[in-house]
Amino acid sequence: MQNDQLSYVSGAADQPLLEISIGAALREAAQRHASREALVSMFQAQRFTYADLDREADRVACALLSLGVKAGDRVAIWSANRAEWLIAHHGAVRIGAIVVTVNPALRKDEALYVFRDSGAKIVFASREFRGFSFAGVLGEIRAELPELEEIIYFDKNPDGMFWDDFLNLGQDQREALQSIEPTISSDLACSLQYTSGTTGRPKGALLTHRNILNNGYFVGQRQRLSPADRICLPVPFFHCFGIVLGALAAVTHGSALVLPSESFDPKIVMDAIQQEKCTSFYGVPMMYISLLSHPDVKTADFSSLRTGCMGGSPCPIETMRQAVDVLHMPDITVVYGMTETSPISFQTLPDDDNDVRVTTVGRVHPHIEAKVADPATHRAVAHNTPGELCIRGYSVMRGYWRNPEGTREAIDSEGWMHSGDLAVMLPDGCVQIVGRIKNTIIRGGENIYPREVEEFLLTLPQVSEAYIFGIPDAKYGEETCAWIRLKADVSSSPEQIRELCKGKIATFKIPRYVRFVDSFPTTASGKVQYFRMREAELALVANESKTLAS
Repeated sequence: MQNDQLSYVSGAADQPLLEISIGAALREAAQRHASREALVSMFQAQRFTYADLDREADRVACALLSLGVKAGDRVAIWSANRAEWLIAHHGAVRIGAIVVTVNPALRKDEALYVFRDSGAKIVFASREFRGFSFAGVLGEIRAELPELEEIIYFDKNPDGMFWDDFLNLGQDQREALQSIEPTISSDLACSLQYTSGTTGRPKGALLTHRNILNNGYFVGQRQRLSPADRICLPVPFFHCFGIVLGALAAVTHGSALVLPSESFDPKIVMDAIQQEKCTSFYGVPMMYISLLSHPDVKTADFSSLRTGCMGGSPCPIETMRQAVDVLHMPDITVVYGMTETSPISFQTLPDDDNDVRVTTVGRVHPHIEAKVADPATHRAVAHNTPGELCIRGYSVMRGYWRNPEGTREAIDSEGWMHSGDLAVMLPDGCVQIVGRIKNTIIRGGENIYPREVEEFLLTLPQVSEAYIFGIPDAKYGEETCAWIRLKADVSSSPEQIRELCKGKIATFKIPRYVRFVDSFPTTASGKVQYFRMREAELALVANESKTLAS
């Protein structure tokens, strides 16, 4: 087979990579755009120019030096989005510390694992979020964290140091900072991000300045960001979507970052876009759907919007149409990636049509190689053939933290990062994600790719969202189950859904089980958790069987 028929692409390499640290990138942005707004936290009523953000990052860096933090030490941040989160991040990476981004949805045992596994020396934290006390948990687990030396709270709290007091610690560390900064290279590790952990304990992906700064830059470049742009960011900083696609894309293009609130609220986002004249909006499809279904969307003014990023799960075609037409986002881009690749490897172009945006994840990023490979042989398959998507290039993580075995399983001897995603590469280089290799349903010897069935169900007039997964079956090995959220004021039945599938998709792909739900289990970044749906469905089936038996 000729090479041009194989599922392999290599991104453009005519533009050199940024070979500077994140701290140096912020310094450059502050010099070029000193008086331009860098960060607006609406719910905190705070505004920072690039000069302000650079100065505040210096204060954090100096204060950390006064606490004895050195390059390679881990500094954790446990909080929802707020200005202090980003300032703490910029200050920590400026002196070579590794920022551990901690999901604010974690509870006691989960947080204990992340803090202990990472060996965090310093923890920045909010006092509480949505009624859950971070301070209370940290007080309970601190004795079990021998490497933890200091907790700094963004809000006043009797059991830790207060943010304002912390910032005043390092006034005698200016010279030390000046001598340290030039030693912070682009290849130095700076970010430790724990994966969701669908099976077993989460793994920490160790990323470098070079990894995430360049990825943010190229994501921004695909959106054609400039200093005139303002990004509305309701996605979380703890996830790559927020810190890389949002914060680092902004820094490398001199754009402003707007934080509407600590977490997503469609009405608050709508107000933020209008008041701050945002030109870019980031979100998972669920956020776009919530925004578009809000009653105030009909009278809101979205004329300032132009572009943005959508990723995390498939987008219904009608949602994409409305994002373009109603939200006024003609240049919206769809992104695909994973934490281990910093994260984005594929992204659509601003002038791609809606069909490309909803059926593919676009084209490969610069300086990245990608192939769709046979999972058994690891060799590239022909175009239009399903296989595992593999990524190689600057964006691949250093490895899993303290987990060499896991690293070897994920990154092969030739440097390919195995995504675990089942994909198809088209002849034009665009890629379709058709499911997870582990999520592939094998029913009576037939392979069923959930994404394919999901995309069909989304064409049905009653269906707003749909997800497909397999559950054990004595006869076929596995059977297909669909969890469906119906559109507002619409009713249906499992029988009706199955009837609408007949003649449209192969009989063996038609879901045997159909369950209507109001919501789906998701990670904090909005990705649907198939394994939790499977667990819940099995429990429901078991209960229903008991009820019938009695």
